Amino acid sequence: MIELVTDSDDFIVINKPCGTGVHAENGEPGIVTLAEQQFGHQKLYLVHRLDKVTSGLLILAKHAAAAATLSQLFAKRQIEKTYLAITDHKPAKKQGQIRGDMQKSRNGTFKLARSLDNPAITQFFSQSLTPGLRLCILRPHTGKTHQLRVAMKSLGAPILGDKSYAGSDAERVFLHAYQLRFEYHHCLYQLRALPSDNMAALLRAGAIDEHFDPNSQPWPSISKGAKHA
Repeated sequence: MIELVTDSDDFIVINKPCGTGVHAENGEPGIVTLAEQQFGHQKLYLVHRLDKVTSGLLILAKHAAAAATLSQLFAKRQIEKTYLAITDHKPAKKQGQIRGDMQKSRNGTFKLARSLDNPAITQFFSQSLTPGLRLCILRPHTGKTHQLRVAMKSLGAPILGDKSYAGSDAERVFLHAYQLRFEYHHCLYQLRALPSDNMAALLRAGAIDEHFDPNSQPWPSISKGAKHA
């Protein structure tokens, strides 16, 4: 069952499980089709994406006009996204930003270049979670493919389970879209959801639960600069 986080006149927000793609793959239905079936909607519109290996908050519009409005909010970077990632490596820096152009690498992966022609920008800080594990809280300010996974690898702290980016072997990729914050038709939405699997157990073991507020945390400033600013 898919967790329904909120249901408005124009859209729903769900908590996508890890391992389910947004589109059909190898005969398996994607998350949009599954949500249509579970929640009784004839058609839902995808306005942004999460990697198959990433769990968390996903907005699905109920009609074309809402889809157009929400897509514009994403395009204008007016929807703030906050992710939680777990690593078993110590990042090169405890907080800051990761900037750099994304370049295609091998086998469908990407790498971070030092050039800044059209850079991916990620704001982050980290803290101890449990012995041997660290939690990284990330805010992407751009929406590049695999941006957060590449950012974590560039810090020397690949996401636990993300073998495509040199992460240690684990039962899943420990990356979760935890919070969305945006204004839609003059109404402010601030939505949060923890993972529905064993990632939640690790978070709670490190005192991260439903009351965790990323907005009150010591976010580093965003500035122009080199790859690691």
